Amino acid sequence: MTSRERVAAALEHREPDRVPLDIGATTVTGISAWALYRLRVALGLSAEGEPVRVTEPYQLLGEVTDDLREALGIDTQGMGGSKTLFGWENRDWRPWTLPDGTPVLVPAAFNTQPEPDGSVLQYPEGDRACEPCARMPAGGYYFDTLCRQPPLDEETLDPADNLQEFEPLSDAELAHYASTAERLHRETDHAIVCGMPGLGFGDIALVPAMWIKHTRGIRDVEEWYASLALRKNYVKSVFEGQLEIGLANLARIAEATGDRIQVAMITGADFGAQRGLFASVASYRELFKPYHVAVNEWIHAHTPWKTFIHSCGAVEELIEDFIEAGFDILNPVQCSAAGMDPGHLKDTYGDRITFWGGGVDTQRTLPFGTPEEVRREVLSRLEVFAPGGGFVFNAIHNIQQGTPPENLVAMFRAIEEFSR
Repeated sequence: MTSRERVAAALEHREPDRVPLDIGATTVTGISAWALYRLRVALGLSAEGEPVRVTEPYQLLGEVTDDLREALGIDTQGMGGSKTLFGWENRDWRPWTLPDGTPVLVPAAFNTQPEPDGSVLQYPEGDRACEPCARMPAGGYYFDTLCRQPPLDEETLDPADNLQEFEPLSDAELAHYASTAERLHRETDHAIVCGMPGLGFGDIALVPAMWIKHTRGIRDVEEWYASLALRKNYVKSVFEGQLEIGLANLARIAEATGDRIQVAMITGADFGAQRGLFASVASYRELFKPYHVAVNEWIHAHTPWKTFIHSCGAVEELIEDFIEAGFDILNPVQCSAAGMDPGHLKDTYGDRITFWGGGVDTQRTLPFGTPEEVRREVLSRLEVFAPGGGFVFNAIHNIQQGTPPENLVAMFRAIEEFSR
């Protein structure tokens, strides 16, 4: 099978010739630049001192290039909007070093000047005349959002303020989606995964709107979560406006890209924590599910795309609702969380939703285990999830900084072993 055929078979719950593999197609299935640099050296793809590009600057994720895809048998390739979460484009690369000295390349707008305390700040659109929107502490691994919420006045609080980041796609941005999809479809046989803009209802990584220079509305993380209980009508009004704009943009992207895209990543909002749900089932059904249903119904009526939801944590109680809402794919399948036993998930839901992830624990086994422990866990997960299709291998969320390259090699070798 080609990579495209392999992923298609898995998504249709048919067993492909081997388990499809994704590394780097989305912002939640990637690899830190630190780990990527060391993996490339270990595989002989790069020399010591040869930098890798940081293509997702918020989490400091590295660029998965074609030589790595070929070496490891990666079946996917991602695409999305032209700008990062900080509002700038990835261009005009220049050298920088991560806090531990790892050599990387960053875009020109990336602020590389540390503060007196050793932290690094980032600014919306790279404009240092604005208030900073994110901070990486000295010795940190990625950036933390900074609160830029203006003082709230309940009397004048307007849902339109939380819609300032949602707008019709420009002709230039639409041309970017069209040209990228056409190029990837023509030049590769990879399954194309597209991050769809403006549909992550309540995604807490997006609420602060780090790419906007001067934000309005509710932008503080704690205040937003409180609003899910205290300002439900406000939240619904925001989501309704977001849905209207998002569906219009979907229609334009679908017209521009046609059937070249296979997977549409819709949302990265987390509904689970380590031991249980982050939001109740009732809250999900009232505040989120109606909008998820509307998006999935439109996509399935007008495109061949499969839809992808990312939600960390113990979300077993919501998987039936995710399926009812129309999602085809669940990620990251956090098997270490309460109630997320791999066998139970496969037996209960495996014929109705594709598990994209769950391949190995990135909190414990992959960063801190031995290569043999990594091998055993990967083989165990493959034995559970792979039969009958409905599975794309990925680690549980992004591969983190500090993961030993020998453990990454063990992970990929275990996938090869299982395929044989």
